[in-house]
Amino acid sequence: MSPFESLTLPNGSSIPNRIAKAAMEENMADGGHFPSAELLRLYQAWADGGAGLIITGNVMIDRRAMTGPGGVVLEDRTGLEPFRNWARIGQAKGAQIWMQLNHPGRQMMKNLGQQTLAPSAVALDLGKHSNLFAMPRAMTEQDIHEVIARFVSAARLAERAGFSGVQIHAAHGYLLSQFLSPLTNQRTDRWGGSLENRARLLIETVKAVRAAVSPGFSVAVKLNSADFQRGGFDALDAKSVVEMLNGLSVDLVELSGGSYEAPAMQGDARDGRTLAREAYFLDFARDIAAVAKMPVMVTGGIRRIGVVQQVLDSGVAVAGIATALAIRPDLPNAWRRGEDLRPEVAPINWKSKPMASLAAMAVVKFQLRRLSRGRTANPNVSPLKALLLAQLRTASLTRKYRRWIASSAAATAASGGVTAPSRAVGMPR
Repeated sequence: MSPFESLTLPNGSSIPNRIAKAAMEENMADGGHFPSAELLRLYQAWADGGAGLIITGNVMIDRRAMTGPGGVVLEDRTGLEPFRNWARIGQAKGAQIWMQLNHPGRQMMKNLGQQTLAPSAVALDLGKHSNLFAMPRAMTEQDIHEVIARFVSAARLAERAGFSGVQIHAAHGYLLSQFLSPLTNQRTDRWGGSLENRARLLIETVKAVRAAVSPGFSVAVKLNSADFQRGGFDALDAKSVVEMLNGLSVDLVELSGGSYEAPAMQGDARDGRTLAREAYFLDFARDIAAVAKMPVMVTGGIRRIGVVQQVLDSGVAVAGIATALAIRPDLPNAWRRGEDLRPEVAPINWKSKPMASLAAMAVVKFQLRRLSRGRTANPNVSPLKALLLAQLRTASLTRKYRRWIASSAAATAASGGVTAPSRAVGMPR
């Protein structure tokens, strides 16, 4: 099939082509953690660029649980207008736009000043950088039900704001992925142990979200093909989880891989496997697509139209592209015109793997900020420069976040301490 052939999803809606803008973390919220004007300008570039599906960077379901400062938060019914503008811009040229919903679990920086939650009290292992993250508290049953309620509330609000769908983030070592992995989930109750139990939070979240939104609203899942850590969630686990999702009216499963400890999504594994090639999750995706009843999307390193075609020829329905679209947001349109573009950034081979990973993310975010100002990308930026700028910006955003969360806590206390998800979904706090 052609990359520019439409795809009809299980819910009957259609994506105009098989090229998706995969999620990237932008950290471009405004002072109230709503979508900023700069963020909307960035999505205008992607909407104009011709992708058939646009998946947002992760939107946080809890202001106390952030993948990083400057993230967009969606918790209650107030202030939906910026989200409506975001949805309108994303769909202006015919694409579907899905909001990615996320909770970081233990992958939240200590300096944000919030209690870190996880399936079990297992700290991140990042060598000498481990102290940047706090020891998490194992979640209670009440915590787990609140997380489900927050995913449901955010999905309802996303639909109300005009988004085409949501993607539930269960990859990259974030909370739902932590429940799936035996390395991070050491529980002995019904939420841990067997794969069926470890997958329970994801399955219950998908069920609850699907039941809360309209049939034509897309519900997707982002899943690790593997953790790429010895003893972690592996490809056989991923295949089994997809089989569990088959009966839940899921419209698409995106396959990626890795976590902060083993950033395979950047081509780096901890378990000895080599991922330094384009479309490095394709082999896993091909096997999983064989058992999936919903369309499968693969993301990871794709930057050439020939590789997009290879992905589609393998039986995978959608090719997800991230970094290449941070450099050339008009890449799908350029490929449609027959231009042989292959945008990329140079690999970063620093001795410190965690620092190299941070630098790689900083280089991508450097491109996103340029696009958000209406400028062209600069893929040749020095990784050290990009990292230093990113750290300065993160420090500033962290201070702003701490002030914002303090004022939010004061406002909640003044109103009697009732949270929006508790009101909207009837779940315990």
